Amino acid sequence: MKKSKRNGLCCGAGGVQMFKEAEPGDKEINIERTEQALETNPDIIAAGCPFCNTMMTDSIKNKEKEADIPMMDIAEMIAAAKDL
Repeated sequence: MKKSKRNGLCCGAGGVQMFKEAEPGDKEINIERTEQALETNPDIIAAGCPFCNTMMTDSIKNKEKEADIPMMDIAEMIAAAKDL
């Protein structure tokens, strides 16, 4: 993703965006972050943070991609891999 590692971008929930109305601007931060993830043409989007899971799930739905790209917790991915 464009913004990763040292230049990582929060989904917005860490800044309490999850619990309040959107602020004025071009776009909500979780939409921006999801767009960055979608640019990589992922099969799955995964996060280890429950807030990121909620924010990204909402954004994936906003982009009407929920049928194409699942949002998973990293623990879910590990559990699924165990069954392979």
